[in-house]
Amino acid sequence: MMNKLKYTGMVLSLLGITFISLNFKTLDKVKGYPFLKIGHRGTRGMMPENTIPSMTKAVEFGSNVVELDVHISKDGQVVVYHDDSFDPNYTLMPDGSEIDPKTRNNYIFYQMNYADIKPFVIGTKKYKPYPLQQNVATYTPLLAELVDSVDRYTKVNKLPKVYYLVEIKADEKKDGINQPAPAEFVKRVMDALAPKKLGDRLIIQSFDKRQLKEVHKSYPKVATGFLIGDAKISVSQHLADMGFTPTFYNPHYSVITAEFMKECHDKKMLVCPWTVNDKADMKRMLNLKVDGVITDFPNYLSEVLK
Repeated sequence: MMNKLKYTGMVLSLLGITFISLNFKTLDKVKGYPFLKIGHRGTRGMMPENTIPSMTKAVEFGSNVVELDVHISKDGQVVVYHDDSFDPNYTLMPDGSEIDPKTRNNYIFYQMNYADIKPFVIGTKKYKPYPLQQNVATYTPLLAELVDSVDRYTKVNKLPKVYYLVEIKADEKKDGINQPAPAEFVKRVMDALAPKKLGDRLIIQSFDKRQLKEVHKSYPKVATGFLIGDAKISVSQHLADMGFTPTFYNPHYSVITAEFMKECHDKKMLVCPWTVNDKADMKRMLNLKVDGVITDFPNYLSEVLK
């Protein structure tokens, strides 16, 4: 398909015809990406988040990208979980009892070995914000294990390989307590993924610019994405602070306007807003020519894209 598109473009150029507009897929194809249907924490709306069942369900629902969050354990393993400690709202103790919220700091991943992390139970406690989540007893996986499982799932089911949008969760104030410094954090992640040979199927994103600077410096061929929650600081200022232009600039969907999209596209960045769960909002994002959508409900996105 790409060769056909390139050939068509060459013919039209020879005829003096120039494209002057973009549909919501064109820029992505120029960059080498398809339109990105991104399952947020897998299929958070339907399955226990950041687990292997959540990721494979996202692929089943049509996602070509699975998004996930990573932390480092005391013994240097890369674990997949959103917060840097167990969330009592949807995680139980190994014996199935409740986690006392007052003791949450006893369960910071960077202060626990993975052998002590894995037995905690995810998926059997009803998570009130997502009443459609299936009850599936599962656990906090390792990043490498998750990638192996998802790639195996796509192969067995004769599906295209997916991209991995890996968010490095970090807070500058917590270095040495809840996470290692950026150089070690990034190296741990990349070392875990090196045997997988993901190539351009890997995208590293973060709210923490330090992590992205480290990726850009040490692994310049790896695609990066900068996350923002609001537009209080301009795009230009953020880029100046980073000292380079990331591949992706991924804001909360409330930030997206036609002007914002033009600015990002003019700077050759792709834009994938988060977390878009309403079908009407998905349609609005598509009309604004986003390059992908991050959603807890990839099944809804697949319906909108039909």
